[in-house]
This record gives sequence, C-alpha cells and structure tokens, in this order.
Amino acid sequence: MTSSLTGYAPSEGTLPPRAAFASDAPVLSLNGAWRFRWSPSVHEVAEGFEEPWFDDSAWAILPVPSHWQLHGYGAPWYTNSPYPFPVDPPHVPDENPTGEYRLTFRAPSWSGRTILRFDGVDSFFTVWLDGHRLGWATGSRLPSEFDVTELVRPGADHVLAVRVHQWSAGSYLEDQDMWWLSGIFRDVSLVARPVGSADDFAVHADYDGGLGTLRVDVDGAARVLVPSLGVDAAAGEEIAVGPVEPWSAESPRLYDGELVTESERIRLRIGFRRVEIRDGVLTVNGTRVLFRGVNRHEFHPDRGRAVTRQDMLDDVLLMKRHNLTAVRTSHYPPHPYFLELCDEYGLYVVDECDVETHGFVYEDWRGNPSGDERWRPAYLDRMARMVERDKNHPSVIMWSLGNEAGAGANLAAMYAWAKERDPSRPVHYEGDPSCSDVYSRMYASHAEVDEIGRGEGKPFVLCEYAHAMGNGPGGLRDYQDLFERHERCQGGFVWEWIDHGIRTRDASGREYYGYGGDFGERFHGGNFVADGLVFPDRTPSPGLVELKKVVEPLRLTWGERLIVANLHEVLDTSRYAFRWTLTDDGAEVASGTLAVPVVAAGGQVDVELPALPETAGEGWLTVSAVLAADTPWAAAGHEVAWGQVCVREAPVAAPAAAPVGSPGAARLDPVTGRLAGLGGLDVTGAALDVWRAPIDNDASGMATLAATWRDLGLDRMTHRTDAVRADGDALVVETRVAPAARTFALRAVYRWTPAGDDAVHLALGVTPEGDWPADVPLPRLGVVLELPARYDRVTWFGCGPGEAYPDSRTAARVGRFHRGVDELQTPYVYPQENGHRTDVRSAFVHAADGSGLAVDGAAVFGLTVRRWTTADLEEARHHAELRPRDRVFVTLDLAQHGLGSASCGPGTLPAYRLAVEPAEFAVTLRYRPAVNSG
Repeated sequence: MTSSLTGYAPSEGTLPPRAAFASDAPVLSLNGAWRFRWSPSVHEVAEGFEEPWFDDSAWAILPVPSHWQLHGYGAPWYTNSPYPFPVDPPHVPDENPTGEYRLTFRAPSWSGRTILRFDGVDSFFTVWLDGHRLGWATGSRLPSEFDVTELVRPGADHVLAVRVHQWSAGSYLEDQDMWWLSGIFRDVSLVARPVGSADDFAVHADYDGGLGTLRVDVDGAARVLVPSLGVDAAAGEEIAVGPVEPWSAESPRLYDGELVTESERIRLRIGFRRVEIRDGVLTVNGTRVLFRGVNRHEFHPDRGRAVTRQDMLDDVLLMKRHNLTAVRTSHYPPHPYFLELCDEYGLYVVDECDVETHGFVYEDWRGNPSGDERWRPAYLDRMARMVERDKNHPSVIMWSLGNEAGAGANLAAMYAWAKERDPSRPVHYEGDPSCSDVYSRMYASHAEVDEIGRGEGKPFVLCEYAHAMGNGPGGLRDYQDLFERHERCQGGFVWEWIDHGIRTRDASGREYYGYGGDFGERFHGGNFVADGLVFPDRTPSPGLVELKKVVEPLRLTWGERLIVANLHEVLDTSRYAFRWTLTDDGAEVASGTLAVPVVAAGGQVDVELPALPETAGEGWLTVSAVLAADTPWAAAGHEVAWGQVCVREAPVAAPAAAPVGSPGAARLDPVTGRLAGLGGLDVTGAALDVWRAPIDNDASGMATLAATWRDLGLDRMTHRTDAVRADGDALVVETRVAPAARTFALRAVYRWTPAGDDAVHLALGVTPEGDWPADVPLPRLGVVLELPARYDRVTWFGCGPGEAYPDSRTAARVGRFHRGVDELQTPYVYPQENGHRTDVRSAFVHAADGSGLAVDGAAVFGLTVRRWTTADLEEARHHAELRPRDRVFVTLDLAQHGLGSASCGPGTLPAYRLAVEPAEFAVTLRYRPAVNSG
C-alpha cells in the first residue's frame, strides 16, 4: 500500500458504469448495522479483518449509510478550498483515518448474475467477499459495482469486508466547499441480474412541434411498452409516438412505460423534451429558460451527506413551494433518488461531476490535475459514471464538468467525451469557456450582468450568485430585473440551499449548530459553511422567503387597474384562484375572489377591481394568486404570488392640542437629557446609535466593510452632552457623538416636547461634522430604548411579517402583525444583526396585561426588539450563547445600511447604502397602562 493508495488510477475490479433503474428483479439492501473499527492511521488497521474467520465481536456497531465522524470517530473538518493535507499529488499522509466494516449476510436464492453495488463511499475503499478481494474504487459521490456471481452461494452466509480511507489520491479531485466526512454514506445493495436481462439502456425521448419521438437503446433484446401512447415496439426502433405533452419544470409530464426482456420488466419514466441553444439562447422545447435556481449540497445536521429519501423529498417540496425551478447539484452528482424526485415534481437539473481541485489555487494552479495527463483516466471515469448513471432523467438538462478545477486538457477531454456520448444536452463549466456551451460566471456584479446582457454570445448563466450567508443576500430583486430584461441572461443559482451546521451541544447541554473550528480542526473555514437559504433543520430563512417573492411566476402590479403578468414559460393561469383583501390601518374590512381571465404563458391582462368600501385610515388592497386545487407539491390555497397597492393614504392628523406636560409625562435626565421614564413606565435611553452587529456580508469571507467601520471607530462611539436647555415647552439636548482617535463626529440635537398625558414627542436632527471618509456608509442610524423584560410582545403596523432590509424587502407586505419578542429573532447559525422590521407606522411593545410603550412615527421607521444588546449579539459565536437580559432593547431606526452579498460576491448597491449626511427622525412615545388598571 503506497501513500497515494493507488496512484492516479480511478478503480480496479469495478464493472463499467450504467444507468440507475428500478425493475422487478430482486434487490437485497445491505444497509443497516455493520461491525466497525476506526483507526487514526493506515498503519493501525486490523490484519486479517477481511477473512470470514476474523472475530469482530468486540467491534462497535455503525449504521450504514453514515459518516463515521458523526458517530464519534475522528471529527468533522471544514475547509472551503485549502486541502487539509500537504499538496503533493497523488500522495496523502500516513495519518490517514481508516474505517473497517464487516457485515454477515445471507445470500438470497436467485438465478443469474449478482452485482454488489455501492452508491457512495468517501473517499477510497477496498472490498472483500469471504476473503476474496473484489477490487477498489474512488469517486466518492459516484456508484461502484462489482460482479460477485461466482462467489455468492444461494442461501449461504457470507462476510462482506470493506476498508475505507479518509484520504486518497481521489481526495485531490474532491476539494469542494463542504465538510470532509468519510465512510459508506450511501446505499449498499446486492442486485440480481437475471439471465437475458438488460444491464444498461438509454432512453431518447425527443419533442418537436407537439410530436414525440422515442427510442430506447438496450444492450440486448427487449421491447418497449408505453400503454398510454399505444407503444409496443422493439428496443432500438425509432418510434414516432404522435402528439405528446412535453416535460418541463413547470409541467413535468411523465409517461409510464416498461422495458421488457425475457426475464425482467424495467420501469421507465419517460419525459419528452428537447434542450437546444438557439441563437444564443438556451431553450427547452423551443422556449427560453430562465433559471430560478439554487445550488444544493446534500446535507442533514445529524447525518451529513447521508441524506434520507424524506430529506430529499423535503428539499424538493420546499423548492417548489418557494417558486424555484432549477437545481445545480453542487459539486457532485446527488443521490439518484433526488433526480427521480426532480423528474416527478419538476426541477431543471445541472448535474455536476465530482471534480474540484480548488486547493491548487494557492499554488497558482501549479500541478493542477486538470492539466496533468496522468489524471485523465480519473477525470473521464468520473464523467462517464455520472452521465451513464443519470442519462435517462428528463430533469437533467445540462451536464457540468465540475467546479473550480482551473483549466486543462483533462477538462477538455471530459467535454469532448460528453458531447460525443450525449449530444442532446449542453455541457457547463465555469472555469474554462472553451469547455462550456454556456457562458457561466460566479458572483458577477449587477453592472457586469447588465453589460453582458447587452452583448452577444453564448447563453449567460450565473452558476453562483447572491451568497446566502447569514443575513442576506441583498439585491435579489435587482438581479431578477436584469434576467427579465435581457434575453441572453438566463438566471442563475443562488449559493446555496442549506446551512451545513452540525447539530451539537455545549458543556451545559445547550444545542447549537457547529461550523468550522468547533471540532478541533487545526485550520478551517469558520462559518463559511453556513451559507444557505434554509437553516440546518430546513427552516426557511428570510432569504428564501425573499427569493420566493422575487422569482414568483406571476407579477401582480397596478396601473389604472390590476395588471396580471404571467411569467411562466409554459403554464397559463388556469391553475390559480385570485383572492383579494382590503385592510384599514391593518385590520381586514373586506375580502373576495377576483375573476381573472386565463392568461397564457408570457402574456398579461388588465383586470377591473371590485367596488371597494371606503377606509377611515390607511387602506391597502392585497391580491394573492393561490393554487385553486391540490398539486403534488402543495395543497389548494398555497400562495404562489401576491401584489399590494395603497388605495388610501394615511389621513393627515389634526394639529395636537397644546401640550399639558402633566407630572406623569416624560422624565428626562437633567445632565444627559436622556429618557429616564414615561408615565408609569420604566423606559430609558434614546441615545443616538450607529452600530449593528456585523452581518456575514459585512465581515466574513471577502467582506471587509465591518473592518473599515471598526477602524473608524463606529463600534465605539462616545457621547458628549453640550447643552440641555428649555425652549418653551420643549427640552432641547445638544450632543456630539464621535469615535475615539478621530476628529469627525455626528452632531445630534434632541427636541423633547410633551404630547399629552403619558406621552412625549422626540424630534432628532443629525448633522455630520468634520471630514468623514468618502464612500464609507454608516451601519445604521437610530436610537435604542430599554424596557423591563416583561414587555415581551410586539404589535406593529408596517411591513412584515418577517425581517426586511433596504435591499431585501420585496417579500415584506404592509399589515398589522403580532409577535413575541423571541419570535422576532432570526437564529442565524452565526449571530449577527437580524429581526429588523421596516416601514413601521406604529408599534406597541407590551406586557401580558396590556401595558407598554406605544410608538408612532412622524414618518415610517425601522423597528428591532431584542432581549440582548447589540454588543451581546456581536460577541456571541453561536445562537445558544445569547442570554436574555432583564431588559428588552427597542431600536427605532431612521435607516439601515443594506445587506449586499459581499461575503462572496458584490457589496451593497449604491441605492441601498446609508450615506453619512444630515438626517431627521421623529416619533411620539406614549405609555399605555394595563387594560384593567382603572
């Protein structure tokens, strides 16, 4: 055994790759409890463990599929791109964790050949059956099969032994942005191949002008049966099947059929469709595709990449319910069942090969395997195993050579092989345009996307954009506008689907999601592994809610009438019902169903609105497009799209009566001028604040804005009161707010005016002083109030129900909402600024008895309510570390800086930056006593 285990070769003793399929031939699952032994080094393996007589009774039990690190053997290790071992291809260290597996099984009584199949083993494994060495394989996310016909005796007990090494030469090709997790993590099975059966076949189901053509190529004699189309023909025959419904992501029509041999019936799920690039545009069935996509790693917080069928179904249903139409299988082929689900429910798939050599970027790509011909068999082997396994899935509309593997002749060879083997699908690769049929980019800015869209060339696809790390991404709506404006810009895939947080507990038993560095790694990529649209438990993040709204397939807007624009590529609007509601200051006063003519894909219609009652206050009409009937992915009533329009502006309030300044009104500190109480309410604070706990897009990965803010001292602003003076009934407080070691400042002038019993009006003016650095925005601008902890409920009239920020607010609608303070928090894996509600007109922070603080804005304001301070939030590294204080902290914002995507992409667009400039802010604060206080 060498330090590379096998050198450059991909495998030994394995069968040629073939399609994954289900049939009536028997299959014996070998999943379950296996005997297991782990060693930290290749030099500590168990001698003779592969022999049937070996005594493994003292060994542990490990479930298969699983990763051994998640069962206490070794530890998870996260790196984004650096290799976790010395770069000396194809060699790996002797400190190579190794797992040895043994299983005793009883062979079934079946005739014909018997195949032993491994669907995924990370990263290198050798297999023995009853002490006979079958061979070895690499390519962790790809199947490997061994013919064991001559060794298996029907009805007899057999011992299967597998030795798995964490590192191997293959690891150099698997440097994806994910946890390094090892073991047999996908299914293991014994598959019968009856005499006269077909080992492999390829379905060619073409579609053109409403007509379908079918041919099934088989490695043997067989007949093709598709009863609903009247097809009963010999395999290999070109069959004109006549009119068919085409398959697409929006309308995933599958025809059930069978491939029948003398000894087996193989299930066929046939989708007729044609993928073409026409005049620089990628089309499916002649129609331009706009990818509303995500990048999907396989992940579960307890099982890692050993995902279950339910996990996969949960992903697909969530994607469909959030208006997504496409998945890039970053950065390896998924479990084959996931593709079956994409076929059935309707998702376009960019199927990506298990190739990434990103770690060579630190050596300026010197020695990159992509350009070393010794690695070519491994590259071609991985491509062939993916294409042959997945070729019969209509959902797969593009092959991808891999990700971030530089450039080189081996990638060119993969491209050439794929084009020859399957000319029906385009090929994608981002790293070398000569190996790609589409122009693929990562994280191009909005301006660059606009420029590309105005040019000519290949279809443009953002294989990664809008980095969904922590609070974000911002700018999704702006990207979508460009995709819809330019025909060549065909959407893209948000990075990424799920946060890879591993469920763990601290010393006191509190649960949290671990990321890089939480498991003793010598070096790591930190929380860069937590960059998904869903949290590790698959709870949708605010980013996914925003994306759903941005990519909704219907656009409901207003001119003189309601405009219903159908952005579907295939479907008309007959599947939708249109419901409307009218609210008066957030309270529903009328509702109904709107009659909307059926709108064809790509069309639009103006719709007359019903006569609406007058509203006394601010009136908002909301129209929702909901499913009229159940679909396979959502029940009737599921909201797909919505639009909202103000039908009556808020009435102008009458001038207030002369303030009475009663003894129960505001109490102000005579020295600082800050609020010390209001009526019977213990409320304090109201000092100007500009700091927020940096979000990942401020401070992680490539983001540097938070470092600039800290360098300028915006996280340590000090306050100096220059004057506290009376001005009629008002108290005016003049302050200077500035960071240590700097000359620039903000001049903040507070004007406190009595506003009736138990109420006070605050007008705050902010003026920059000195030479503020150019082009550096403020994090936020507002004031913070403190209340006792019992005031733990919030009712507000404004945008909601979820959090929203300047460049991520499309999903926020105007209404009246109620939440507990704890419900207002977004538990990002890495704590950061969160929970901001925007465009608030009025808010009430109250206790169970109905007492509390009411806030009314002279204009709309931002609202955040927490049980901890900004400093607490900034100091915490995991959500479980946040400790509720005995106070509730209420932030009233004039504005916040946007989110952007700078952790791995463009920063905040100019329109959403919070510039340092004069500003004014005004609110009325009122104490409301308990409901039954008398």
